[in-house]
Amino acid sequence: MVNRERKKLERSLKAHWVWAIAFGSAIGWGAFVLPTDWINQAGPIGVVIGILLGAVLMMIIGVSYGFLIEKFPVTGGEFAYAYIGFGRKFAFLAGWFLTLGYICIVALNASALALLAKFLFPDFVRTGNLYTVAGYEVSIIQIAIASIALIIFAFLNIRGASFSGRTQFIFSIILILGIALLAVGAIFTEGPSVENISPAFQPDKTAIASILSILALAPFAYVGFDNIPQAAEEFTFDPKKAFGLIIWSLLAAGLAYSAMILITASTMPWQDLLAQIETNNSVWGTGDAIESYMGRAGVLIIGIAVSMGIFTGLNGFYISASRLTFAMGRARILPDMFRKLHSKYHTPYVGILFTMAICLIAPWFGREALLWVVDMSSTGVAIAYFFCTATAYKFFRWSSNSKSNGAYDVVAPGRKLLSLIGMISSIGFLVLLLFPGSPASLGRESYIALGVWILIGIVFYLVNAKRYNSIDRKEMNYLILEKEEI
Repeated sequence: MVNRERKKLERSLKAHWVWAIAFGSAIGWGAFVLPTDWINQAGPIGVVIGILLGAVLMMIIGVSYGFLIEKFPVTGGEFAYAYIGFGRKFAFLAGWFLTLGYICIVALNASALALLAKFLFPDFVRTGNLYTVAGYEVSIIQIAIASIALIIFAFLNIRGASFSGRTQFIFSIILILGIALLAVGAIFTEGPSVENISPAFQPDKTAIASILSILALAPFAYVGFDNIPQAAEEFTFDPKKAFGLIIWSLLAAGLAYSAMILITASTMPWQDLLAQIETNNSVWGTGDAIESYMGRAGVLIIGIAVSMGIFTGLNGFYISASRLTFAMGRARILPDMFRKLHSKYHTPYVGILFTMAICLIAPWFGREALLWVVDMSSTGVAIAYFFCTATAYKFFRWSSNSKSNGAYDVVAPGRKLLSLIGMISSIGFLVLLLFPGSPASLGRESYIALGVWILIGIVFYLVNAKRYNSIDRKEMNYLILEKEEI
């Protein structure tokens, strides 16, 4: 061995905290900010069907995650799984794209907090307008709000995983209570009606096209359940429980998304709602819809709920981004500073501060420009899902007569079929996102951002490849998986 040093994270995360990390990260701000955008894209029922089908596909993909977490309970998630199945070059590819996805979502959650402030206190937030990017006004107040949130949550995460896990659980419970109160309001107040949900689909599209346009967003909508493998090294419980936590977090997220879609669409005929939003040049259509039947009390409830969603998103993806960069640093593909742990709190603080530093740039570019990058980051998440399911597919066997893949494989024809469906789903997501004629194809700006990130990755890999590839396989196995043989 050239270098046996391998820093380890402390076991401090309880099962219900890990569930909250996955659920809260998957919901984030999207359930409260995006309903009117999605309804405009597919119609209310088209969105609900697409969202729930997405949850089912994520659960199928979750079968592979549950197996790999149980066999390899180390931080790094898809970076480690791509290494196991396909070697170090593909591990870098998966890790590179996933790092981008995580960091983008941290930045977008911070910008959502500024958007919420703009809705609640429009005159105050418009103070100090600096410039406009893609039609979005950027003010010094918005930049300050997003930046302060990023800094606070960075330092909260440095204080320790147990602190982050406990607060995540509290935030998640408040978020669920907020959705429940909004639903009760919609049922018992005048105005909202099931009849307002008609027509079920976007009239300008076929039902299938409407559903597919939402289904393609599933990797973005549910990204967060895969924070569970990033935290695997810190579990205080048996890794076998991880699969159940994945399923319950996805089910809860799917129901929360669906509830907010139906609540929003039921407030008034949804086409009238969208026309009203466009006429008024509304900052936050969902907030307007809630205010129409619950008044300022409804605004307060959804304001608290979306704040909890933003906080869980910030918290959860800070955890994942820092754990992923820590794992890549431990494998020597990132600079050595990324594998350092805080002397007092034993957290991967460099990854946390790195994520914060990158994200602090984002508020200066405005929300619209950031959305281009986030749309593109869904591609990276789908790539990561593919490597996870493909690696699990290699370990599952159709029968005892099938070729063995080593000590960790199992005869599980059902799970092998599900991992195959997961692989096909991941490829399907990529086709929907990247094929120009698809109903969910990326915009031109997103393609440009994707190309830039790929070029940066190629340069970064070439600079670091010599050290990364010089480590022999047994040592690399040990550094990534804490096992010399796999």
